[in-house]
Amino acid sequence: MFVQADLINEMPKLRKFASKLTRNNAETDDLLQATLLRALEKNTYFETGTDLFKWSSKIMYNIFVTDYRRKTKFETQYDPEFHIENRSVDADQHTKLEVKLMAQAMNQMSAEHKEILVMVCVKGMQYQEVADVLEIPVGTVRSRLSRARNQLLALMEGPATPGYGQNIEEMDIALMKAA
Repeated sequence: MFVQADLINEMPKLRKFASKLTRNNAETDDLLQATLLRALEKNTYFETGTDLFKWSSKIMYNIFVTDYRRKTKFETQYDPEFHIENRSVDADQHTKLEVKLMAQAMNQMSAEHKEILVMVCVKGMQYQEVADVLEIPVGTVRSRLSRARNQLLALMEGPATPGYGQNIEEMDIALMKAA
């Protein structure tokens, strides 16, 4: 357990983390308030001797993700503009093939590498945010990301999967032979 004064001491760092997540002052304050309330409610689950900021920032991240999913689901469910604006045009054959090959390569990667790539490259999270969420040092985030990128590149250029590392003409020839 912790006392309220300990949580108050963590507020500046929590506010900074909330502002990175929301990028909106009003939402930052709401997220901070919800986090403090939840942390106080779940005070008995806190293990003495562990880092209060890491524990409370994990609560904050979970609240943020839950709210984001709820908000996105509601907006997409009831807003016809969303469906009109987000109609996609079919990608050309080469783009579809590249996406398929990348997905195959990602499926061969370890969960640890896949998670880092998604958080940084897809979600656009900063290294420090990833470090806070995964509760690891920033240097570990950087090294895992580097290894993940190298592994993805090796899988995509490797000879084990047809089409990896080939230029467009070579892929056309491979597709014609397969047909």
